[in-house]
Amino acid sequence: DTCQNFHCKRGKVCHADKQGKPHCICQDPAACPPTKDYEHVCGTDNKTYDGTCQLFGTKCQLEGTKMGRQLHLDYMGSCKHIPPCTDYEVDQFPLRMRDWLKNILTQYYERDLNTSGILTEKQRNKVKKIYQNDKHLVAGDHPVELLLHDFEKNYHMYVYPVHWQFHQLDQHPVDRLLTHSELAPLRASLVPMEHCITRFFQECNGDQDKLITLKEWCHCFGIKE
Repeated sequence: DTCQNFHCKRGKVCHADKQGKPHCICQDPAACPPTKDYEHVCGTDNKTYDGTCQLFGTKCQLEGTKMGRQLHLDYMGSCKHIPPCTDYEVDQFPLRMRDWLKNILTQYYERDLNTSGILTEKQRNKVKKIYQNDKHLVAGDHPVELLLHDFEKNYHMYVYPVHWQFHQLDQHPVDRLLTHSELAPLRASLVPMEHCITRFFQECNGDQDKLITLKEWCHCFGIKE
């Protein structure tokens, strides 16, 4: 099978011609495997797709058109009304996001106590200090005032989680800059729950060059240089 180790980008599948030579052709959206309701995704055309296979297959078939260029994955889940983000809400967003990142890392650390593999040894050593600190705020839906107070009081606990998330996203390529496509996985999964994330990322890019530097990222989360 000449297609076995032949890689095609999202929205395309391998097809062998009469001579057995592999080529990438657009995925037929109708031929995508069936999905569950929770696998549905919303496109930037505000249309619900059964899954990413159907979305990217459709985008591929529209290649070269304005519609194709504008179609991207907007967020995970079926399309719904996303309310506009107010000035007050975008100001509060970093408080919840910092707390969320800290909790993710402590949960990873807990899992690694039984079966290691999620965090590297260096990461575990960093998170261990947060996890073992009896002053750390436990996961929960905390009021803004408490999150703000905890950040001021236990600032050192929030620095590493913010840095960690930046480096988790900075992968294609690793260049200490976050592009729109590098931010997309985090943004797409959080939009249904955190409607301010799009505006937050837009405003994070202070010089509007469509690239978020580590300095800009930390500044958005209130982390000093």
